[in-house]
Amino acid sequence: MARYTSAQCRLCRREGMKLFLKGERCLTNKCSLERRAYPPGQHGQGRIKRSDYGVQLREKQKVRRMYGVLEKQFRLYYQRAARMKGVTGENLLQLLERRLDNTVYRLGFANSRKDARQLVSHGHLLINGRRVDIPSIQIKEGDVVEVRERSKKLARIEGALELKAAGELPGWLELDRDGMKATVKALPTRDDIQIPVQESLIVELYSK
Repeated sequence: MARYTSAQCRLCRREGMKLFLKGERCLTNKCSLERRAYPPGQHGQGRIKRSDYGVQLREKQKVRRMYGVLEKQFRLYYQRAARMKGVTGENLLQLLERRLDNTVYRLGFANSRKDARQLVSHGHLLINGRRVDIPSIQIKEGDVVEVRERSKKLARIEGALELKAAGELPGWLELDRDGMKATVKALPTRDDIQIPVQESLIVELYSK
């Protein structure tokens, strides 16, 4: 499976915002964006004049890197969103938000989407009582997502749950912290996806 393996903090600096790719570290002074709030590279501190295309590209890259998908997979998500009823940009964000690894991250079972993807790949999660190991699987309304019984004592999961405040849980999810089990109450709407992105720019980019 293809994946990005280079420095994560460079991505946050390139996009000029925290993408929370390294979990707890992003909340401390060790975050590279706190120390060097400019793009990486020798020209990072120079003046940048962006074209319309450049603005659209940065918006697309921001979302793609935030959810941890590569270009080919992201384009497939866009094509699927364009075939769905409704607003294409909102459909795209909903498809990304419904990924199992993102759901695990939103529930607080992992400190980052990368950690959540590893938990799923290693078979620590169940959907409706069945073990799954595909991070990109789409969750549906009514699904029950839970940590396997033998995995509930993992320090990384317990530690992540301790850091997750109750008020940070999205409204479309209902979590039983003690049982490490959650129910998908509804599909996420645009109001539920609180990320600073203008999805219309992504649609404009791919519509050219």
